[in-house]
Amino acid sequence: MTTSTSSPRARHRTVFRIVAFAEALSWLGLLIGMYFKWIAQAGEGGVKVFGPIHGTIFVAYVLVSLWVARSARWDVRTTALALLSSIPPFCTVIFERWAERTGRLGVDRTPALMSESA
Repeated sequence: MTTSTSSPRARHRTVFRIVAFAEALSWLGLLIGMYFKWIAQAGEGGVKVFGPIHGTIFVAYVLVSLWVARSARWDVRTTALALLSSIPPFCTVIFERWAERTGRLGVDRTPALMSESA
């Protein structure tokens, strides 16, 4: 008999972590693009590339946050913190680390029991 080692909550946690990190990386790309546009005055190519990428990942982060908030049964404060963390650069990673450390991503830390075969 085989047992699945990946629960739905573990998948939610993984998706949340990936999207939170991607959102932070897209912020970095957008900030670099803004540097070249406004400081180096090298045109707006970086902003044209990273603007839509960041916007798409931002929306994905908001949707994934609401999805995980529901599945992990976050309270209003935790949900609001998750959503607000998408506004300042790199705060999605800070929130993700905090949520992981405090158990708010809803993953059971106990090892899965293996079924015994007779």
